[in-house]
Amino acid sequence: MPAEIADPVTGWGRTAPTAAARLVRPRSYEEAVRAVRDCGTRGGIPRGLGRAYGDAAQNAGGSLIDMTALDRVLSVDAGAGIVECEAGISLHRLMEVLLPLGWFVPVTPGTRHVTVGGAIGSDIHGRNHRASGSFSRHVLSLDLLTADGDVRTVVPGTPLFDATAGGMGLTGVILSATFRLHPVETSLMSVDTERATDLDDLMDRLTTSGRRHRYSVAWIDLLAGGSSLGRSVLTHGEHTTLDTLSAHAARGRGGLGGWGGWGGWGEWGSRGAAARARRQPLAFRPGQLPAAPSYVAQGLLGRTTVGLFNELWYRGAGRRRTGELQRISAFFHPLDGVPHWNRLYGRGGFVRYQFAVGHGQEEALVRIVRRIVRRGFPAPLAVLKRFGAGDPGWLSFPMAGWTLSLDMPTDRTGLGPFLDELDEDVAAAGGRVCLAKDSRLRPELLAAMYPRLDEFRALRAELDPRAVFVSDLSRRLSI
Repeated sequence: MPAEIADPVTGWGRTAPTAAARLVRPRSYEEAVRAVRDCGTRGGIPRGLGRAYGDAAQNAGGSLIDMTALDRVLSVDAGAGIVECEAGISLHRLMEVLLPLGWFVPVTPGTRHVTVGGAIGSDIHGRNHRASGSFSRHVLSLDLLTADGDVRTVVPGTPLFDATAGGMGLTGVILSATFRLHPVETSLMSVDTERATDLDDLMDRLTTSGRRHRYSVAWIDLLAGGSSLGRSVLTHGEHTTLDTLSAHAARGRGGLGGWGGWGGWGEWGSRGAAARARRQPLAFRPGQLPAAPSYVAQGLLGRTTVGLFNELWYRGAGRRRTGELQRISAFFHPLDGVPHWNRLYGRGGFVRYQFAVGHGQEEALVRIVRRIVRRGFPAPLAVLKRFGAGDPGWLSFPMAGWTLSLDMPTDRTGLGPFLDELDEDVAAAGGRVCLAKDSRLRPELLAAMYPRLDEFRALRAELDPRAVFVSDLSRRLSI
């Protein structure tokens, strides 16, 4: 099992780079055990495809255990909709295997280029959280390599499971997992799009229409103030049934809308596309555009550029569109169609700031949005979702309420202090920031945001007294 020095290492946001990490890539469980035992004084942390935005999968001067070689599908029960797979497999690869069998992953974030181990360790959420919860809610069991070199089978309802789900890799290395799937009849989505004129209108629409749709998300214009504060474009989706596809084919409909144009649709956007889709209803062929250049000038996504984009996006959405067909990849993962899209923010990278506040804290959400708009930082990718019931993971991010996520280039003067102020507003409202996205939260706020932090620390100290598993995130936040 050869090792190499990875220098520098960053998250997807390309901030907080760290140097001189020792990268090892086990190709068997035995090699994974050896990698854990050989971590050294700076410890180690498992790493997948590097899509955590901050420093959760970094370990300056220590070991990074790259799990992507352990990527086999071990078994699929196509009748019951259950898959067992190794933790290094990506959601993209699972879709390639499972969609032709009529099954889809239970939860997917905004990228399919995450591993199953990362999905559990971050307890990822998606557009269907209100209906389906986060990823770990669908896990039946997992095999966890702990600091003592033992492999333990961990099941829901146990303290070790609840610490591992959302535990950011700090309880051990997930080797494999078994989880439930969602049945589908096609690899297309039936998509409705509507506009909200302001934030109150948006929250009302997400509350009422969210009950009728499995998937809902709203893009929000964070440069629009006054009476247009929070103006948004809402997108709702359902998995297209064969009956719906047949109806589209009979009418000769096959148009696209929203993000669908990003995905390299080609024939799918032409007249009669639904008829062609009906012949291969479960085909999975995500499109792709050319990669972003390796160097993009700082300031490209400035206020003027983003303001123009926001205006065109809002006006172009129309008042309402219903029943449009989109590929699964275009609906869930539009940015995956642009390889290395994180380069568009320039060499300084960007901060993805995501927070959640509970039901009853709508005034706090409005107040925070108003502060963001008043400050005027350009945030072209800002989305609001409504969460369902919180998940059992002690450090799991979702909580019943609302979550806002936004990207901001790091070259904005005063960005750090401004985000510190937002952290305090979020904590005062009983909310929390997402650890999988974070690279700069102050440690003194963590316990207020995650009330079961002490339980996590106690279990981790018992399970890993020598701190074998450690990351830049855990050092920074004293987890």
